[in-house]
Amino acid sequence: MRAVVQRVSRASVTVDDEVVGAIDRPGLVVLVGVTPGDGPAQVEHVARKVAELRILRDERSAVDVGAPVLVVSQFTLYADTRKGRRPTWNAAAPGPVAEPLVQGLVAALRARGLEVVTGVFGAHMAVELVNDGPVTILLESAP
Repeated sequence: MRAVVQRVSRASVTVDDEVVGAIDRPGLVVLVGVTPGDGPAQVEHVARKVAELRILRDERSAVDVGAPVLVVSQFTLYADTRKGRRPTWNAAAPGPVAEPLVQGLVAALRARGLEVVTGVFGAHMAVELVNDGPVTILLESAP
């Protein structure tokens, strides 16, 4: 599992001209990609890291300050661009494998007391955010 975590002052995700998830105060946006070998251990690892990363103001974590989190599935995080000009997506898990793991991440974050909003799995989404800092962290789960 791979996640790009961004510290934001606000963010939203829109599908078909409708805002489906938004945070209007400082928090985190988490773009998450899943690979076929991922499972509950990877979900738990990423959830713990996202919740406890000390990247908010005054070196505090989302759990410390109750910061909201916007989770957006993004299979393109597993793009392979080593050959040619057209990426391949072979390393990304198919939807039926990935969707329950993304939902598991959302559930694991909520279980830690965090307010979590999401995009729509598999939809074409417009993600808007104001990156604060900017702070952007790449997380990879342990194999």
